[in-house]
Amino acid sequence: MTVGIINVLKPPGMTSHDVVSFIRRTYGLKRVGHAGTLDPAAAGVLPVFLGSATRLIEYTTDTDKTYRVEMTFGFSTDTGDDTGVTILQTPAGTFPDPEQIGPVIASFAGTIEQIPPMHSAIKIDGVKMYELARKGIIVDRPSRTVFISSINLIKIAPPAVLFDVTCSKGTYIRSLCVDIGNKIGCPAVMSFLVRTRVGDFTLTAAKTLEEIAAARESVLLPPDSAIGHLPAAILPDREVKALTTGQAIRYDAPQSELLLRIYNEQGGFIGIGQTPPGTGRLLPVKMLS
Repeated sequence: MTVGIINVLKPPGMTSHDVVSFIRRTYGLKRVGHAGTLDPAAAGVLPVFLGSATRLIEYTTDTDKTYRVEMTFGFSTDTGDDTGVTILQTPAGTFPDPEQIGPVIASFAGTIEQIPPMHSAIKIDGVKMYELARKGIIVDRPSRTVFISSINLIKIAPPAVLFDVTCSKGTYIRSLCVDIGNKIGCPAVMSFLVRTRVGDFTLTAAKTLEEIAAARESVLLPPDSAIGHLPAAILPDREVKALTTGQAIRYDAPQSELLLRIYNEQGGFIGIGQTPPGTGRLLPVKMLS
């Protein structure tokens, strides 16, 4: 059975689910999933997991992400991007003071509060918010705390600006653009988005759908490529066997609550283990072999 990960370059115009369906057809697999949904109009890195590698999706979804963002001033929409219905528009030619833009964008670095857009997949009482929005139903959304580890202005080209942002899981770039516009005092929307990195997966290494169809095996990455940010432990075969049968083993970890990539003595990836604090033991968490 095919097992691995593909660093897909999602084109604009496709949903993330469309990409998963393409991979299922291409590889003849049902067990396929992706890490980190991209809006249909957005492009960029979309890690897709095949076979038992899907058990590792959560460890990639939780990593930080980097985006190249185009933000356009002068109007706002009901979706926060330029695909929505315009709800406010300034006079033609209105544009913020260029000297103000950089400092305001930079001020969003760090821990911030965001209100998710109505046109999002967050569920309220089991119903996705974008489904409510399509029916004209607007509900109160609790704010969420996200972390912007870096945000940098790249270019000013009225009526748009380009900036790069690296952020935590759960950050809505559309909301970020709206909030930047509000702080500057001029409405703004996200007009284009390219995700350039998800964890260890980068845009420069991503494969187009055409490249994937033409070289199905060579584009597959090993499952552990999704968790390179975790420390590794190489264990003797007897301990590997115990872990794969659900047993804990003795293990002195340098940190408590540490997740580890586990390998056998031959370098084969086995899965993920965890060391509960103060126990001196290593427990199996996700075993792939």
